[in-house]
Amino acid sequence: MNTVLSKKSTIARTAIIDAALVAAACLIPTLSHITALPLYKLNPMLLVLLTGMIAVRSRTNAFLLAVLLPVVSMLAVGMPTPLKALCMAAELLTIVGAYTALQHMWKAAAARPWASFVAIVAAMLCGKGVYYALKALVIAPDALVTTPIATQAVVAVVAATLFCTAQYLIARSK
Repeated sequence: MNTVLSKKSTIARTAIIDAALVAAACLIPTLSHITALPLYKLNPMLLVLLTGMIAVRSRTNAFLLAVLLPVVSMLAVGMPTPLKALCMAAELLTIVGAYTALQHMWKAAAARPWASFVAIVAAMLCGKGVYYALKALVIAPDALVTTPIATQAVVAVVAATLFCTAQYLIARSK
C-alpha cells in the first residue's frame, strides 16, 4: 500500500513541477515582449530543462520536457515559430540524450566533480550542433546565428556550473 501511495505522490509531484516549468517557459516570451528585454539570448528553454532535470531526476521526464517546452510555448504564446520549435525540441532532446549517454559511460567517474560538468557542456555543444544544422536546413542559413557565440558560451558555462552545483548540493544532502 505504501508503495502505491509513494508512486502516486511522486507522479503528482512530477506533474506539478512539470506544469510550473512549462508555465515558466511560456511566460518568458511574454516577459520579453512586455519588458523589451531580449531574454531569448539567455537560452531560457535550456535553463528550464536543466531545472527540470535537477528537480525530477528522471530521464524519461527530461525527454518529455524537451519536447513539451518549445511545443507548448509555441502553441500558447506563438513563440517560438513552428520550425524553430522543431529545432529547439531537437536541441533539447539531444542535450538530454547526450548527457544521459555520457553519464552512463562515465558512471565510474561520477564521484569526480568535473565529470558531470564535462558531460553537460559536451551535451550542450552536441545540442547546439543539432540546432544549427536543423536551422540551416529548415529555416534560413543566411540568418543562422542571431545570438552572439560569446553570449551563448557564457550562458552555457554559467548554466553548466549552476546545474552541477545543484547536483552536488543535492547529493551531499542525502
